[in-house]
Amino acid sequence: MTAPGRRLAIVATGQTMQGEHPGRSAASLAVEALGNAIDSIGITKDRINGLISCKQLHGDGMDSEVAPLAGLQLDYSTSLHYGTCNFSLHQAQFVLDAGLADVVALTYGTNQRTNRYPFGNMALGASAFTTPYGFTHIAGEAGMAFQRWRHLYGTTEEQLAHIAVSQRAWAQKNPISIFTQPLTHDDYMAQPYLVEPLRRADITMISDGGVAYIVTTEEKAYEFTDKPVILAGMAESGASPDYYGDNFLRPWIAPVGQRIWENAGIDRSEVDAVYVQDPTAVWPLQMLSYYGFAHPGDIGDWLDEKHTYPGGDLPVNTNGGQLSEAYMWGWLHIVEAVRQLRGEAGERQIDNARVALYASTQAFVKAASSILVRA
Repeated sequence: MTAPGRRLAIVATGQTMQGEHPGRSAASLAVEALGNAIDSIGITKDRINGLISCKQLHGDGMDSEVAPLAGLQLDYSTSLHYGTCNFSLHQAQFVLDAGLADVVALTYGTNQRTNRYPFGNMALGASAFTTPYGFTHIAGEAGMAFQRWRHLYGTTEEQLAHIAVSQRAWAQKNPISIFTQPLTHDDYMAQPYLVEPLRRADITMISDGGVAYIVTTEEKAYEFTDKPVILAGMAESGASPDYYGDNFLRPWIAPVGQRIWENAGIDRSEVDAVYVQDPTAVWPLQMLSYYGFAHPGDIGDWLDEKHTYPGGDLPVNTNGGQLSEAYMWGWLHIVEAVRQLRGEAGERQIDNARVALYASTQAFVKAASSILVRA
């Protein structure tokens, strides 16, 4: 793991409003978010000499658009095909370690909602073997994943409901959330299936918006803020689905969930909040189990005990997650983790939050996690 002093520190975050931004480009939304991050710590943009941009689902690399639009003069820049924030954050640590840049901006912008980008799969490449059978969208695969999960472990739809319902409870405390109307357990169960056994509340709403962070080394962090948030550990796994049985269960997440604690030198009992990239409610169900918070056979009963709700002992996605806040490929999860660790989360603030876990995946392809700590 990176030596103390060279560890990555998040010194600023920025975002746009979420929802719909008609007429805006993805790059302009990323730049707006970056401007908000810069303004929050009162620096000038010439302090930034590195840029890592994450492109949206349909589009080319973003760094070549963001850099000139933001007026950045850079020593290093790149775009990731699927950053989901964790992968971008880890890339930034590598850049700092290599000395390629010492103050790096991470950006993501998307106009996927107003431009009506299709999220269904075309019958091309490997998807030609699955699309004809109904796997045209992540909801179909997630629905099948939950069918398999409940067959093996007995988790019920009534128990799965707690994920969407608890995240909506958190979202009601978050002023930028898209979904803030109350959602009770009964409301959830009354919803028709979207893709059986999943309901509308189990699937994210596509949205426009932008998010940005500014990161540097731990040793330089105090030049920018007295409240840096440190990347204490990270882990990744590139899946080879053909080599795994039961790939709907995504078993290749489990090794990441095992390695992260040793890599960070932190025990899971020290975690104050968990953030899971959640295009579907099935992802938190799987990852809470794979990261060791509850055994797969016990996760249903554990959810019934309401650990993840406001007032519970393991808050999950206190921003409302992608199910209720916004669909930003998990970028807003780290914004929320930083707020919590700085004590700036307002009505949803966790008492004395010191350690946060962020876990993400690229569908059925790869996984990553980060441990963030209050400096």
